[in-house]
Order: sequence, then C-alpha cells, then structure tokens
Amino acid sequence: MLANSKVIDVDVHNQLKSHRDLLPYLPEPWKSRIAANGIGIPDRGYPSPVGVLRNDCRPPGGGPAASDPDFLVQDLIKPYNIEIAILTGHLDGVSVMHDPDHGAAVASAYNDYLVAEWLPKHESFRGCMVISTLDPALAVREINRMADHPRIVSIIIGSAQRALLGQRQFHPIYEAAERHGLPIAIHPGGEGSGISSPPTASGYPTRYLEYHTILSQNYMAHVTSLVCEGVFEKFPNLKFVCLEGGIAWLPHLMWRLDKNYKGLRASVPWLKRMPSEYIRSNCMFSTQPIEEPDNPKELLAIFDMVDAENILMFSSDYPHWDNDDPGEILKRLNPEARRKIFYENAKKLYRL
Repeated sequence: MLANSKVIDVDVHNQLKSHRDLLPYLPEPWKSRIAANGIGIPDRGYPSPVGVLRNDCRPPGGGPAASDPDFLVQDLIKPYNIEIAILTGHLDGVSVMHDPDHGAAVASAYNDYLVAEWLPKHESFRGCMVISTLDPALAVREINRMADHPRIVSIIIGSAQRALLGQRQFHPIYEAAERHGLPIAIHPGGEGSGISSPPTASGYPTRYLEYHTILSQNYMAHVTSLVCEGVFEKFPNLKFVCLEGGIAWLPHLMWRLDKNYKGLRASVPWLKRMPSEYIRSNCMFSTQPIEEPDNPKELLAIFDMVDAENILMFSSDYPHWDNDDPGEILKRLNPEARRKIFYENAKKLYRL
C-alpha cells in the first residue's frame, strides 16, 4: 500500500465459534433443533483440498479462524491499516435451505448475535445483515427490523439461489433495501446444494478447482437478470455489490448485452438506457479474487474497459485460503485509482 494510506475492507468473514453461539438468540422450536442438530445449512459438497479457512488465522485461545474479534483486530485490522471492516459472516447459504421459516430464524439469530457480540468490539467493525430470500415477506420484515442499527451498512445474500435475482418475487426485498438506503451484496454460498440450481449451467462439476473457477458464471447470470428484468429502472437508487465473483468477465458481458439490446430491445421495453449503463451506475464489485494474468498490463486494460476505479472496492476475503493482502495487489494502479478502490468507493457506497 501507499504510505499512510487508509483501507476499507468490504469482505471480512467473521465466524461463529460454534453453532451454539446462536442459541441465545433463537426462539423455539429452532433453539432446540439447532442445539441438537446444528444450523442445518446444506453442505456445498465440494471440499477444498487446501481447506477453506487459513490455519494461521485461528485465535490463540482456540476456535475457528476469524471467530475471535480481538484476534481479528490484531491479525488483520491493525497490521494493514484497515479503517473499516465490513463483516460479511458465513451464513449466506440460508437461502438454499428447504424450510423458509428455519432459514429466516437462522438469519435473524445471526443478526442479533452480530450486533451483540461483534459490532461493539472494535470501532472498525460494520456489519452486513443476513437475510433468507426463501420468503420475501420474512426477508422484508428482517430488513425493517435491522436497518436502523447505525453499524449495519449492507444486506448480504448468497449467489446460490433457486431463481435468477432479477425476477419479480425478489422485488419486495429490493424495495425495502432501497427505502432504507442499504446496498445488497451477493456472495458465493452453497451453489449446487439444498434447493439451489446446479453450480454451472451445464450441471455439476467434478472437483473443487472447477467449482471455484466457474463461480463467476452465477454472477454473470444474476447481473444480466437484474438489468433485463428492469430492477435498476424500478429501483434506481438500489446498489448491488458482487463480492468474490471476479471482474475480468465484465467487459464481455457488457459488450454482449449492449449488442443484443440493440436488436432485441422490444423484449425489454422498460429499459431506458443501454444495459452497460445500468451496470456502471448500480453495480459494484470486489477485488478478491482478483484475476492475475501473466502480463499485468492486460488486467489494467480490463480495468479501463469497465471504469474499475469507480466500481471496484478492495476486499481481503479474510480468512479464506486465497485471501489478499492489500499491500500486495494492484501495485501498478495510479495513486488516485488506488485511493478510490481501496477507500473512497466503499466510503461513498456504505455512507461511512
């Protein structure tokens, strides 16, 4: 990083020590069920051969990586001069559970746990409320319940869904998010598990390498759906944040959408602008996992194509196995672009 530069990290995965952390915040019958059987989010079924969480991020007192607020501050916040850390948790898979009431109960319990046991622990912490999209009415109720907390700055849902996110059943969620001025972040969370669709358009891959590489396919589908279903025309102030989905695919998608729109605009008469304009005005993206071509100039060319300095935000993805050090990525950017990506864009989006 540049000397004395400040950082806002938009994707920090705080963890539960155990499913039992949620029990004080759960009503019956969910409290007894989860105490006996665990949270119940379906397993994605693609184990990483190197693990998902870094072992060196485990707190000295025991527990999973990133499960101790004090150690997270010592291990991430202070060494990297992170002014604000957006806590994204790890329960975005509640939207692929089979029981919508169960999913909503877990989301609400996690949000209360986050507010009680994480956000007060350090001045840098801000939170994403988790919602389940299985029952939009319950999701709206949860947004209304949590939105006024001063340290809740976003809503997070999984990119694994039973339907494309532009479709109308989700629109009440977007109305509530826009009304409260909260961006919605999507994050990989259970593709191919529970009630979600297969993780690729052609079915199920065999290995984690394939699964992990192709996750961006989901993002392409959701962004296209959001644009073409008119979500950003209907909710012009709504912002969508694509976390952990990459960015190198974006020029192709924007070009292809614009080209096809010119011949097929009669099928989406509600759109008043070119599709790429909605993406630039209403979608933001995170750096991790940043694509790393052999020739760094090629990535800079892609950044120019999509106006990355205005739509990209730094994310460490701590404590995942492939998380990024803010001092080691995007070194070739000019100082103004770095300042926007590492700090200013997130400050503006989250109204910090």
